[in-house]
Amino acid sequence: MEELFSIHYAEVGLKGKNRVFFEKRLANNIKLALRGTGYAEVERLHDRILVHLEQHADIAEIKERLRQVMGIAHFELACRTKTDIAAIKDAALRQIQNVSCESLKVETRRSDKTFPLTSPEVSAEVGGYLIKETGVRADMHNPDVVCWVKITQKAAYISTEKIQGIGGLPVGVSGKVLVMLSGGIDSPVAAWQMIKRGAKAVFIHFYSYPYTDKASLEKVIEIAQILAVSNYRSTVYLVPFADLQQTIVASTPAPFRVLLYRRMMTRIAERVAAMVDAEALVTGESLAQVASQTLTNLRTIEAIAEIPILRPLIGEDKAEIITKAQRIGTFDVSTRPHQDCCSLFIPKHPATGASLIELDNAESGLDIDVLVADALNNLEKQVVD
Repeated sequence: MEELFSIHYAEVGLKGKNRVFFEKRLANNIKLALRGTGYAEVERLHDRILVHLEQHADIAEIKERLRQVMGIAHFELACRTKTDIAAIKDAALRQIQNVSCESLKVETRRSDKTFPLTSPEVSAEVGGYLIKETGVRADMHNPDVVCWVKITQKAAYISTEKIQGIGGLPVGVSGKVLVMLSGGIDSPVAAWQMIKRGAKAVFIHFYSYPYTDKASLEKVIEIAQILAVSNYRSTVYLVPFADLQQTIVASTPAPFRVLLYRRMMTRIAERVAAMVDAEALVTGESLAQVASQTLTNLRTIEAIAEIPILRPLIGEDKAEIITKAQRIGTFDVSTRPHQDCCSLFIPKHPATGASLIELDNAESGLDIDVLVADALNNLEKQVVD
């Protein structure tokens, strides 16, 4: 009899011929997530992943970390034993003795159809044994505890707690993206949603120090650390942007400034994306949330991009985004006061419907290649865990 974690996936199991690739990546990500917790081995089976434990493994910490691993549908701390009804009864009793309850129900799933008892017969035998040994009563409709018995060809697994995972896909199976991380509420949520879809996130942040304070820098590193729980080791590229902004202010019409900031950020981000082999940019933009995010303005920003710009929050309102930020743990950091670089030198009446011709004309006096090169020459890189 062995105590271990039995991990189950949903979407990964639907990947057909690519399933093994997804399973291997999920197993590797579990190893990364559980570093330092006292796990012994991660074993990949055909229908689940097992985490074997050292004698002094930190069970509570392992549970908390597995909750954050993208690709896990649910998991349980289970007893693995022989496919023998007596052994199954003993393991079930051991599991029930670890919980406090007045009523129980046994549910059996038998994938090994050669096992001599049917699933209802196993549930009846194990349930009768537990009632006799513990004195608890049976309740088929609203039990305090459900004892799950899963019988496979090689082993039986017994558990009393099914813990919900995040779901989604294992990080890394969907390629790499460069996330434009502002330090506000939206962009960390956009990053998290892409990570959940299996993308490895690299981050870029534009800052205007010394014209603004260092709060945005500190917040972005802290947010990247929170996201690293699911994204694992993360890289943040920091781009000084104040001098470029001053050039735009001195050389272009005021109503277009924010849009021109965004276009320059996009050009710089594309160059960084090429450096790190990212296939797309990701932003936290939501349709019509602010002036630069009208449909027309989003189009004029995207017009100069040569790789896709993904906007996972485009159809969500602020309340929905805030709820997700609170759930993933970035909200409190994001709402600490800071001066965003796009708020520097912002005009009183920003354009809400600038045309491509207007922006192209506004940029005609800028030496775009030199400005981008200067920004990249001052690029800083930080790695967070």
